[in-house]
Amino acid sequence: MGAQAVAVPPQAKQSAAQGIALYTGGIFLLCVMDAMIKWLSADYPIAQIVFFRASIGLIPTLVLLYRPPGLKALRTRRVGVHLMRGLVGCVGTFGFFWAFAVMPLADAYAIGFAAPMFITALSVPILGEKVGMRRWLAVLVGFAGVLIMIRPGGEGSSFGGGAAIALLATAAYALSMVLMRLYSRTETNASMIFYATIVIVAVAGVQMPFIWVTPTWKDAGLLAVLGLLGGIGAIMMAQAYRVATPSIVVPFEYTGMIWGVGLGFMLWGDVPDLWIWVGSAVVVASGLYILHRETRTRSPVSPPGGATDPAGESGVPVS
Repeated sequence: MGAQAVAVPPQAKQSAAQGIALYTGGIFLLCVMDAMIKWLSADYPIAQIVFFRASIGLIPTLVLLYRPPGLKALRTRRVGVHLMRGLVGCVGTFGFFWAFAVMPLADAYAIGFAAPMFITALSVPILGEKVGMRRWLAVLVGFAGVLIMIRPGGEGSSFGGGAAIALLATAAYALSMVLMRLYSRTETNASMIFYATIVIVAVAGVQMPFIWVTPTWKDAGLLAVLGLLGGIGAIMMAQAYRVATPSIVVPFEYTGMIWGVGLGFMLWGDVPDLWIWVGSAVVVASGLYILHRETRTRSPVSPPGGATDPAGESGVPVS
Protein backbone atom coordinates (compact mmCIF):
# COMPACT_ATOMS: atom_id res chain seq x y z
CA MET A 1 0.00 0.00 0.00
CA GLY A 2 1.38 3.45 -0.91
CA ALA A 3 1.91 6.24 1.57
CA GLN A 4 -1.24 8.05 2.58
CA ALA A 5 -1.54 11.67 1.53
CA VAL A 6 -1.50 14.14 4.40
CA ALA A 7 -4.16 16.80 4.16
CA VAL A 8 -2.83 20.33 4.55
CA PRO A 9 -5.28 22.65 6.36
CA PRO A 10 -6.55 25.47 4.09
CA GLN A 11 -5.47 28.01 6.76
CA ALA A 12 -1.87 26.74 6.59
CA LYS A 13 -1.86 27.00 2.80
CA GLN A 14 -3.28 30.53 2.99
CA SER A 15 -0.74 31.59 5.63
CA ALA A 16 2.13 30.19 3.55
CA ALA A 17 0.89 31.99 0.45
CA GLN A 18 0.51 35.26 2.37
CA GLY A 19 3.95 34.90 3.91
CA ILE A 20 5.58 34.22 0.56
CA ALA A 21 3.74 37.13 -1.08
CA LEU A 22 4.73 39.53 1.71
CA TYR A 23 8.34 38.37 1.73
CA THR A 24 8.91 38.47 -2.02
CA GLY A 25 7.11 41.81 -2.20
CA GLY A 26 9.34 43.21 0.53
CA ILE A 27 12.45 41.90 -1.23
CA PHE A 28 11.33 43.57 -4.46
CA LEU A 29 10.77 46.94 -2.76
CA LEU A 30 14.20 46.78 -1.12
CA CYS A 31 15.87 45.90 -4.41
CA VAL A 32 14.22 48.90 -6.07
CA MET A 33 15.43 50.99 -3.16
CA ASP A 34 18.97 49.67 -3.60
CA ALA A 35 18.88 50.58 -7.30
CA MET A 36 17.82 54.11 -6.34
CA ILE A 37 20.69 54.26 -3.85
CA LYS A 38 23.15 53.29 -6.56
CA TRP A 39 21.64 55.80 -8.97
CA LEU A 40 21.76 58.70 -6.51
CA SER A 41 25.25 57.85 -5.25
CA ALA A 42 26.67 59.32 -8.45
CA ASP A 43 25.62 62.81 -7.31
CA TYR A 44 25.22 62.68 -3.53
CA PRO A 45 27.43 61.61 -0.60
CA ILE A 46 26.73 58.17 0.87
CA ALA A 47 26.08 59.65 4.32
CA GLN A 48 23.38 61.94 2.92
CA ILE A 49 21.60 59.00 1.27
CA VAL A 50 21.90 57.00 4.52
CA PHE A 51 20.36 59.91 6.42
CA PHE A 52 17.29 60.00 4.18
CA ARG A 53 16.99 56.20 4.14
CA ALA A 54 17.10 55.87 7.93
CA SER A 55 15.11 58.96 8.95
CA ILE A 56 12.25 58.60 6.45
CA GLY A 57 12.35 54.82 6.81
CA LEU A 58 11.35 55.32 10.46
CA ILE A 59 7.94 56.67 9.46
CA PRO A 60 6.37 53.27 8.61
CA THR A 61 7.93 51.84 11.80
CA LEU A 62 6.40 54.59 13.92
CA VAL A 63 3.00 53.92 12.37
CA LEU A 64 3.19 50.38 13.73
CA LEU A 65 3.53 51.75 17.26
CA TYR A 66 -0.14 52.66 17.16
CA ARG A 67 -0.81 48.94 17.67
CA PRO A 68 -0.70 47.56 21.24
CA PRO A 69 1.45 47.81 23.30
CA GLY A 70 2.24 51.08 21.53
CA LEU A 71 5.03 53.25 22.91
CA LYS A 72 5.49 50.80 25.79
CA ALA A 73 7.35 48.59 23.31
CA LEU A 74 10.15 51.18 23.30
CA ARG A 75 10.82 50.98 27.03
CA THR A 76 14.36 49.83 27.77
CA ARG A 77 17.03 49.72 30.43
CA ARG A 78 19.76 48.63 28.03
CA VAL A 79 20.80 51.89 26.42
CA GLY A 80 24.34 50.62 25.92
CA VAL A 81 23.11 47.54 24.06
CA HIS A 82 21.07 49.65 21.66
CA LEU A 83 23.98 52.01 21.11
CA MET A 84 26.25 49.08 20.32
CA ARG A 85 23.75 47.58 17.87
CA GLY A 86 23.29 50.98 16.28
CA LEU A 87 27.02 51.40 15.72
CA VAL A 88 27.26 47.90 14.27
CA GLY A 89 24.28 48.79 12.08
CA CYS A 90 26.15 51.88 10.89
CA VAL A 91 28.99 49.69 9.63
CA GLY A 92 26.53 47.47 7.76
CA THR A 93 24.46 50.32 6.37
CA PHE A 94 27.31 52.55 5.22
CA GLY A 95 29.17 49.50 3.93
CA PHE A 96 26.34 48.21 1.77
CA PHE A 97 25.53 51.69 0.44
CA TRP A 98 29.16 52.20 -0.53
CA ALA A 99 29.30 48.75 -2.14
CA PHE A 100 26.17 49.52 -4.17
CA ALA A 101 27.82 52.71 -5.38
CA VAL A 102 30.98 51.05 -6.69
CA MET A 103 29.93 47.57 -7.82
CA PRO A 104 27.01 45.91 -9.64
CA LEU A 105 23.95 45.27 -7.48
CA ALA A 106 23.91 41.54 -8.24
CA ASP A 107 27.55 41.20 -7.17
CA ALA A 108 26.87 42.94 -3.85
CA TYR A 109 23.79 40.77 -3.29
CA ALA A 110 25.72 37.59 -4.01
CA ILE A 111 28.24 38.49 -1.31
CA GLY A 112 25.41 39.50 1.05
CA PHE A 113 24.03 35.97 0.75
CA ALA A 114 26.93 34.92 3.00
CA ALA A 115 25.05 36.35 6.01
CA PRO A 116 23.74 32.95 7.23
CA MET A 117 27.31 31.66 7.36
CA PHE A 118 28.44 34.59 9.50
CA ILE A 119 25.38 34.27 11.74
CA THR A 120 26.06 30.58 12.32
CA ALA A 121 29.73 31.20 13.10
CA LEU A 122 29.02 34.14 15.44
CA SER A 123 26.26 32.30 17.30
CA VAL A 124 28.82 29.97 18.86
CA PRO A 125 30.93 32.50 20.85
CA ILE A 126 28.12 35.04 21.42
CA LEU A 127 25.04 32.88 22.00
CA GLY A 128 26.82 29.75 23.18
CA GLU A 129 25.02 27.66 20.58
CA LYS A 130 26.25 24.24 19.60
CA VAL A 131 26.84 23.92 15.87
CA GLY A 132 27.24 20.42 14.51
CA MET A 133 29.82 19.23 12.02
CA ARG A 134 27.34 19.39 9.14
CA ARG A 135 26.55 23.05 9.67
CA TRP A 136 30.24 23.93 10.12
CA LEU A 137 30.94 22.17 6.84
CA ALA A 138 28.14 24.18 5.21
CA VAL A 139 29.70 27.38 6.59
CA LEU A 140 33.11 26.46 5.13
CA VAL A 141 31.53 25.61 1.78
CA GLY A 142 29.68 28.94 1.84
CA PHE A 143 32.85 30.91 2.48
CA ALA A 144 34.52 28.97 -0.34
CA GLY A 145 31.71 30.27 -2.54
CA VAL A 146 32.50 33.83 -1.42
CA LEU A 147 36.17 33.32 -2.32
CA ILE A 148 35.11 32.07 -5.74
CA MET A 149 33.19 35.31 -6.29
CA ILE A 150 35.79 37.79 -5.08
CA ARG A 151 38.90 35.83 -6.17
CA PRO A 152 41.33 37.73 -3.88
CA GLY A 153 44.71 38.12 -5.52
CA GLY A 154 43.59 36.43 -8.72
CA GLU A 155 43.21 37.85 -12.21
CA GLY A 156 40.05 39.92 -12.45
CA SER A 157 39.71 39.98 -8.66
CA SER A 158 36.88 42.16 -7.37
CA PHE A 159 38.26 42.22 -3.82
CA GLY A 160 39.45 45.81 -4.14
CA GLY A 161 36.42 47.02 -6.07
CA GLY A 162 33.91 47.02 -3.26
CA ALA A 163 33.74 43.30 -2.48
CA ALA A 164 35.81 43.69 0.69
CA ILE A 165 33.46 46.42 1.93
CA ALA A 166 30.40 44.31 1.01
CA LEU A 167 31.87 41.39 2.95
CA LEU A 168 32.53 43.62 5.98
CA ALA A 169 28.96 44.96 5.76
CA THR A 170 27.61 41.41 5.60
CA ALA A 171 29.57 40.46 8.72
CA ALA A 172 28.25 43.57 10.51
CA TYR A 173 24.69 42.72 9.52
CA ALA A 174 25.17 39.18 10.83
CA LEU A 175 26.56 40.48 14.14
CA SER A 176 23.58 42.83 14.43
CA MET A 177 21.16 39.93 13.96
CA VAL A 178 23.00 37.76 16.50
CA LEU A 179 22.87 40.59 19.04
CA MET A 180 19.16 40.90 18.33
CA ARG A 181 18.77 37.22 19.21
CA LEU A 182 20.89 37.62 22.34
CA TYR A 183 18.80 40.41 23.83
CA SER A 184 15.39 39.39 22.46
CA ARG A 185 14.37 38.02 25.88
CA THR A 186 14.50 41.43 27.53
CA GLU A 187 14.08 43.83 24.60
CA THR A 188 11.25 44.03 22.07
CA ASN A 189 11.99 43.84 18.36
CA ALA A 190 10.43 47.29 18.01
CA SER A 191 12.89 48.80 20.48
CA MET A 192 15.88 47.01 18.93
CA ILE A 193 14.95 48.31 15.48
CA PHE A 194 13.92 51.80 16.58
CA TYR A 195 16.96 52.70 18.67
CA ALA A 196 19.46 51.20 16.23
CA THR A 197 17.91 53.28 13.45
CA ILE A 198 18.06 56.40 15.62
CA VAL A 199 21.80 55.83 16.07
CA ILE A 200 22.23 55.53 12.29
CA VAL A 201 20.25 58.76 11.78
CA ALA A 202 22.45 60.52 14.35
CA VAL A 203 25.75 59.28 12.87
CA ALA A 204 24.69 60.32 9.37
CA GLY A 205 23.08 63.53 10.61
CA VAL A 206 26.18 64.97 12.25
CA GLN A 207 27.91 64.79 8.87
CA MET A 208 25.23 66.78 7.05
CA PRO A 209 26.65 70.31 7.66
CA PHE A 210 29.96 69.24 6.10
CA ILE A 211 28.85 67.14 3.12
CA TRP A 212 25.34 68.33 2.27
CA VAL A 213 24.51 68.63 -1.42
CA THR A 214 21.19 70.35 -2.04
CA PRO A 215 19.11 67.92 -4.12
CA THR A 216 16.95 68.88 -7.06
CA TRP A 217 13.20 68.52 -6.54
CA LYS A 218 13.27 65.29 -8.52
CA ASP A 219 16.13 63.84 -6.49
CA ALA A 220 14.57 64.99 -3.23
CA GLY A 221 11.51 62.99 -4.21
CA LEU A 222 13.66 59.96 -4.96
CA LEU A 223 15.42 60.26 -1.60
CA ALA A 224 12.06 60.39 0.17
CA VAL A 225 10.67 57.47 -1.81
CA LEU A 226 13.70 55.24 -1.17
CA GLY A 227 13.32 55.83 2.56
CA LEU A 228 9.65 54.86 2.45
CA LEU A 229 10.36 51.82 0.28
CA GLY A 230 12.97 50.67 2.78
CA GLY A 231 10.66 51.05 5.74
CA ILE A 232 7.65 49.44 4.04
CA GLY A 233 9.74 46.61 2.56
CA ALA A 234 11.26 45.73 5.92
CA ILE A 235 7.84 45.75 7.60
CA MET A 236 6.41 43.47 4.90
CA MET A 237 9.23 41.00 5.47
CA ALA A 238 8.78 41.15 9.25
CA GLN A 239 5.05 40.57 8.81
CA ALA A 240 5.82 37.54 6.64
CA TYR A 241 7.37 35.87 9.70
CA ARG A 242 4.16 36.49 11.64
CA VAL A 243 2.00 34.54 9.19
CA ALA A 244 4.42 31.85 7.99
CA THR A 245 7.44 29.98 9.34
CA PRO A 246 10.98 31.04 8.37
CA SER A 247 11.59 27.74 6.59
CA ILE A 248 8.84 28.68 4.13
CA VAL A 249 9.71 32.31 3.42
CA VAL A 250 13.50 32.59 3.83
CA PRO A 251 14.36 30.68 0.61
CA PHE A 252 12.54 33.42 -1.32
CA GLU A 253 15.18 35.86 -0.09
CA TYR A 254 17.28 34.72 -3.01
CA THR A 255 14.78 36.20 -5.47
CA GLY A 256 16.74 39.36 -4.75
CA MET A 257 19.37 38.07 -7.14
CA ILE A 258 16.79 38.04 -9.95
CA TRP A 259 15.79 41.64 -9.27
CA GLY A 260 19.42 42.68 -8.80
CA VAL A 261 20.44 41.21 -12.15
CA GLY A 262 17.39 42.66 -13.91
CA LEU A 263 17.71 46.17 -12.49
CA GLY A 264 21.47 46.19 -12.97
CA PHE A 265 21.15 45.21 -16.60
CA MET A 266 18.31 47.63 -17.41
CA LEU A 267 19.88 50.66 -15.71
CA TRP A 268 23.62 50.12 -16.10
CA GLY A 269 24.08 47.21 -18.51
CA ASP A 270 25.70 45.10 -15.77
CA VAL A 271 25.89 41.34 -16.28
CA PRO A 272 27.46 39.14 -13.55
CA ASP A 273 30.45 37.13 -14.76
CA LEU A 274 30.72 33.34 -14.57
CA TRP A 275 32.53 33.40 -11.21
CA ILE A 276 29.72 35.41 -9.59
CA TRP A 277 27.14 32.89 -10.81
CA VAL A 278 29.17 29.89 -9.66
CA GLY A 279 30.10 31.39 -6.30
CA SER A 280 26.59 32.64 -5.57
CA ALA A 281 25.16 29.20 -6.39
CA VAL A 282 27.53 27.66 -3.82
CA VAL A 283 26.65 30.32 -1.21
CA VAL A 284 22.89 29.96 -1.78
CA ALA A 285 23.09 26.16 -1.51
CA SER A 286 25.09 26.49 1.71
CA GLY A 287 22.63 29.02 3.16
CA LEU A 288 19.63 26.84 2.36
CA TYR A 289 21.29 23.83 3.97
CA ILE A 290 22.06 25.84 7.12
CA LEU A 291 18.41 26.92 7.24
CA HIS A 292 17.35 23.28 6.81
CA ARG A 293 19.56 22.13 9.68
CA GLU A 294 18.45 24.98 11.96
CA THR A 295 14.77 24.28 11.39
CA ARG A 296 15.40 20.64 12.30
CA THR A 297 17.33 21.39 15.49
CA ARG A 298 15.41 24.36 16.87
CA SER A 299 12.93 27.14 16.20
CA PRO A 300 15.01 30.28 15.71
CA VAL A 301 14.14 33.42 17.61
CA SER A 302 14.90 35.31 14.44
CA PRO A 303 15.46 33.95 10.97
CA PRO A 304 18.96 32.64 10.29
CA GLY A 305 19.45 34.49 7.08
CA GLY A 306 16.47 36.68 6.58
CA ALA A 307 16.37 40.41 6.53
CA THR A 308 13.94 41.64 9.13
CA ASP A 309 15.88 44.53 10.59
CA PRO A 310 15.40 47.92 8.92
CA ALA A 311 18.62 49.01 10.57
CA GLY A 312 20.45 46.50 8.47
CA GLU A 313 20.99 47.25 4.83
CA SER A 314 20.04 45.99 1.44
CA GLY A 315 17.65 43.84 -0.42
CA VAL A 316 19.53 40.90 0.92
CA PRO A 317 20.20 41.43 3.73
CA VAL A 318 17.86 44.35 4.39
CA SER A 319 18.74 47.89 3.46
